[in-house]
Amino acid sequence: MQTIKQFSKIVDYHTWFITALALVIVYICRRLDFVADLPTTLIGIAVVFPLVFSINSAYKRREDALSAFASLKAHGVALVLAHRDWPGGENRHDERARDLLHGLLTAVSHHFTSNGRNPDQTRQKIYAIFSDFSRSHEQLRAVGVPANEISRANQYLRQLILEFERMNNIASYRTPLALRAYSRLFLNLFPLLFGPYFASIAYPEYPLAGYVVAMIYSLVLVSLDNIQDHLENPFDGVGTDDLRLDVADEYQQMISTL
Repeated sequence: MQTIKQFSKIVDYHTWFITALALVIVYICRRLDFVADLPTTLIGIAVVFPLVFSINSAYKRREDALSAFASLKAHGVALVLAHRDWPGGENRHDERARDLLHGLLTAVSHHFTSNGRNPDQTRQKIYAIFSDFSRSHEQLRAVGVPANEISRANQYLRQLILEFERMNNIASYRTPLALRAYSRLFLNLFPLLFGPYFASIAYPEYPLAGYVVAMIYSLVLVSLDNIQDHLENPFDGVGTDDLRLDVADEYQQMISTL
């Protein structure tokens, strides 16, 4: 049941449009006796190979985004623990760091799920939090934390900035546009190009065979294209494999219990 539910998410109006178009073309070709035995390897070269390449590229970008987000969270938690333990004695520095981390994770989530609305404003807010972290390190220095520990904290902060920029690059730079245009062009021309081939299958004794094969090909190819679209932006929350960025409250509660 779960498999059917997940599959239904990659079947959309474009899938049914291409499928219906393929069936109509097959019908027209059979009515006009316009049949041809075309090489099926052309489907693999023109459509399947570019789609699979795009899917692999999008999946790698998703894995890179997961790695960057994990590193961002880990270094953020390390900074909170440093604020708690390095000064020693009774202090309130850990509460300040917890609030900064909560604000950072919230701002990062909003930045990547806002679908490009006011990106400069949301990024400015994130960098303001980075600046607050830097000022917080100077407060640690003022209460006697050694210079080498402050240097290490600044290295953690640098890593936070680096991982955010990695995620930002992944969100900004997608699969090559020329490759996507090529794949979509041949995907939409596919029913027209291979209508005579599908019409020739079991011609003329078993007409249903051609329609069934045309429908299966259309479903498979357009579904692959939809999978690539879902993986293309791992931050938009559309696909089932997207990153879950709304973890600020979860981490706030977890760190509070340490």
